[in-house]
Amino acid sequence: MKFKHSLNVFIDNFSLTYKHLLYRLIISIIALGAYIAIIMPFINELTGSPDFNNLVNGLKDFLKNLVTGESLQLAETAKQIQRAFTAIKNLIAENRANIIWGLVGMYAVHFVAQFFTALGNYATAAVINDKMALRANSPFMVTLTLNLKEACLYSICYVPLSLLYDALLVGILYLLVFSMFSALPPMFLPLQLFVFVTAFIVALAFKLVFTADWLPALIRGKMKPLEAFKYTFNRRGKQTFIVFSNFVVLVLLIFAVNVIGILFTFGAGGLLTIPSSYLILLCFEFVNYYDREELKYFIDKHTLIKPEKEKPLTREEFFKGE
Repeated sequence: MKFKHSLNVFIDNFSLTYKHLLYRLIISIIALGAYIAIIMPFINELTGSPDFNNLVNGLKDFLKNLVTGESLQLAETAKQIQRAFTAIKNLIAENRANIIWGLVGMYAVHFVAQFFTALGNYATAAVINDKMALRANSPFMVTLTLNLKEACLYSICYVPLSLLYDALLVGILYLLVFSMFSALPPMFLPLQLFVFVTAFIVALAFKLVFTADWLPALIRGKMKPLEAFKYTFNRRGKQTFIVFSNFVVLVLLIFAVNVIGILFTFGAGGLLTIPSSYLILLCFEFVNYYDREELKYFIDKHTLIKPEKEKPLTREEFFKGE
């Protein structure tokens, strides 16, 4: 039933996809501009060097001689390409410090972009919660502004952990999968990719299991940041394996929909499927939280889901209108 209820909540909040998309597009455009500003000086220096021009001209001459059949000129052209390529490698080695600082700058931009993205995720989650609990149509930017302090605290804690986990995940999977199959011939590359993608999906679902309760605990549970952090990693009574299997299926479906949407629409479908993916994950997290905590919630305008045994409200919750 969690999948069915999550889908209903997703459809009920589908208009939120466009607001989430616009927010992410603005962040992506700003981040892209910062990336270009960092990397362009080195690219201009590289492409403006005589060695780079020699390499390009050598490749053109090599292809021309290959097409026209002038075999006597091929050897000399190949030597020209090799000399130019060696010079470019030396140029890169001489600018190693600048390249490292450039990579540091790009990672810093990525961190800031992820920080603001997490703020948007918090606001999106808060809007979903308002709709599920109160049938309130909360404005996205107003919600973000009112919850900016809480969203910043969440982002400061979540983003470094998420980036560290993702970096370790990709590095470990690459080393294990491609090193393990390195002795196999190229015809086994599809097997390597299959193992890599499968392991990546399982590891991503594992990450989602241990972070799924973070936002619901902060927003619906009204916990303090440290309290919510402890709550999300405490798996006691949370049916971890069932939630994990649900996330595996959900991630597989999201992966398939995004690949199909991007490939068959030449990338245009990704404008809709990518923000929708984040939205449905948030919907599932809140449905899972509401069901486990035995709380009532709306899945659409006319349908209220009630637990078999409702938890009585405390005096504080009653006067708060929860």
